[in-house]
Amino acid sequence: PSPGQPGELSLDALLPALRRRLGLSAELHVVKAPARECSGLVLLSSCYHTTKKLQQFFTDARQRGQYPVTYRAVTVGVPAEAEGKIRTGLCWQQQGDTAMVVPVLAPGRRSLARKEVKNTLTRYRVLGARGGCALLQLQPKTAFPEQLQVHLTLLLCPALGDHEHSSRVGRVLGVPFLLTPEAAPSRTQVLDEELLSRLGLSPQQLRHLPLHIHLQELVLP
Repeated sequence: PSPGQPGELSLDALLPALRRRLGLSAELHVVKAPARECSGLVLLSSCYHTTKKLQQFFTDARQRGQYPVTYRAVTVGVPAEAEGKIRTGLCWQQQGDTAMVVPVLAPGRRSLARKEVKNTLTRYRVLGARGGCALLQLQPKTAFPEQLQVHLTLLLCPALGDHEHSSRVGRVLGVPFLLTPEAAPSRTQVLDEELLSRLGLSPQQLRHLPLHIHLQELVLP
């Protein structure tokens, strides 16, 4: 992860060693990196001004309606539509001792003005599907923690390895439906026996399955 908790192995903690390995005189900065739970590209810079310029570019590009960041995800389930956009408000909600990100389907003006809720948008496209799973291209136009995971649950197709939000997608006679966050506390993702067999995993190993969301492409100016 970048950054990590104190004492945790993280990208930030490794930057000095990486700088020495590359023979650079200046410090390295993280310009862009995947969310802590995701894999993928990391963009580094040894120039502070370049770092700020590039970070501002990503912000400005989104405001102009562009999609400078592209992810790939493996989902459990196949979206009903081959491509489309997912729009919803997102906010942090306290549940017991933990805070979690939840969708707000019709946010009010007041909550948006106070920045308690943020309107979010992700464009998606199905690249392939097999065995009840799909490979999706995801292009977020906004940035909010766990945005992609929550948006995929709204498609009723949670990401493979999502042990935080996948419990919100229930099934009755094989038909998926959406549960409220209050009715679906976080737990290890549940997969059917056929998919477990194809992955070569036992139910006990499932909790170690990582989140299958990958930062694949960055557009640079």
